[in-house]
Amino acid sequence: MEDGAAEIKTVSSSVSSSEDPRTPNTELKKLLFFKVYKRRWLVLLVLCLLNCSNATLWLTFAPVADQSAKFLSVSLEQVNWLSLVYMVMAIPLSFLTTWMLDVLGLRTTLILGAWLNMFGALLRFIGVSVPSSGLITNYLLVMLGQTLGAVAQPLVIFAPTKMAAHWFPDHQRATANMIASMSNPMGVLLASILSPMIADTPARLPELLLVYAMPACVVCFIATIGIRSSSPPTPPSASVETSNSEPFLQGIKLLLKNRAYLVLLLCFGSGIAVFTSFSTLLEQILCVQGYTNTFAGVCSALFIVFGIVGAALLSIFVDKTKKFTEATKVNMSFTALSCIAFSVVSLLQHQKAAVAVVCSLFGFFGFSIYPVAMELSVECSYPVGEATSAGLVFVSGQIQSVLYIVLLQALTTRLADSPVSTCGDAVLSWKVPMMVMAGLCTFFTCCFVILFSTRYRRLEAEEQAIYGTKQRDVSTSSKDTTSIKTSGPEAQSSFGINPDPEKDP
Repeated sequence: MEDGAAEIKTVSSSVSSSEDPRTPNTELKKLLFFKVYKRRWLVLLVLCLLNCSNATLWLTFAPVADQSAKFLSVSLEQVNWLSLVYMVMAIPLSFLTTWMLDVLGLRTTLILGAWLNMFGALLRFIGVSVPSSGLITNYLLVMLGQTLGAVAQPLVIFAPTKMAAHWFPDHQRATANMIASMSNPMGVLLASILSPMIADTPARLPELLLVYAMPACVVCFIATIGIRSSSPPTPPSASVETSNSEPFLQGIKLLLKNRAYLVLLLCFGSGIAVFTSFSTLLEQILCVQGYTNTFAGVCSALFIVFGIVGAALLSIFVDKTKKFTEATKVNMSFTALSCIAFSVVSLLQHQKAAVAVVCSLFGFFGFSIYPVAMELSVECSYPVGEATSAGLVFVSGQIQSVLYIVLLQALTTRLADSPVSTCGDAVLSWKVPMMVMAGLCTFFTCCFVILFSTRYRRLEAEEQAIYGTKQRDVSTSSKDTTSIKTSGPEAQSSFGINPDPEKDP
């Protein structure tokens, strides 16, 4: 089949809608076949590589904050702003990005993001390779490079829900979203491992930035020649075929009136802020108790690896059961407990095993929520565009991230003496900030568990499109969830759908 397309039969053509109320809508006989295309995997690969590369640029300096401060002749606070600029730039640019994704499409947005990401990486390397002169300091050039990378971030990080909805069938959406979303923490993982390994002394910082610049150039080339269209020639599911996304401004107004979405926006945004603070400040928190940068990198790696494993398991579970709300509430509860545990063990000396275990659990329960929560934001806000609903959740997380990091740093106190510290000259106490972070995480988790409830509007729309049924409230009980599960592999088999879209029927 052309371009590796595979047909997914939604219904058997021999069934008449007049005989059974659960048979397909006769007006949609043209939807007897949905096609999926093998090049969807190329689009997913490009998005993953872009997300990964951009994340390595974001957290290049956090694992080697001391070495970066010495090489650039700046304070630790100024080094932290090399990461914080990503959050600051995302706030004003997010609305433009969501508009671009919904109006200009996936292709234009991703290619622009790839070029900005590449130029940012190259400018950072140039900034540490030339001598400072007058007003043009090494730090200023590096900050300009970071700013270009920060502009690119929303262009690529808002895209997973849009890509999954437009390129993948309904029973692969959550998994595709998970793979694309988890490529960002994979980049954080690489930065956590490679930065301390390469830049073990301040003099090796230029070498580190060159290592991160080369993949950015390669990814830009692949994105430019590899992404040929924003969506496939034919839709992969009923929701895309019948979708009539609201105009951008109208979509914003609808979201602001949606109680369930606002609860998700605030509470999950707080969760993003907690994880951003954790990733940015981990090395500075652990060095006070005598832990090395290498160990902090290992903890960050465990945090992300277990998070990716948890995300994979949870996404597969949600793709099969459609229990978005239950999965998010349970995992957020365990995340709050893990955050409380970290606030305790991070203050202990000579407890590497305990710190590593808690970081692993923190990642396993916390990171796994991200792709599911992004899908949930689309489900509770449909027919608002995917980029708009998921993008605003990310904006909320970025705003709260800036507030959290600034607040946590402000709550630190300088220690007069710390004989085991590996922090260099600046030794700060993180006891109060860690208690505050745990308290905020717990508070917003409780708010979400108690207040959040929603219908799965996109699933309802797909069922109505195929079967012509009326909308009905979808509670989070297993009974109601099963009743709308008409688009998974099991339901597909009963209506003549090929569960494996890669194999032509």
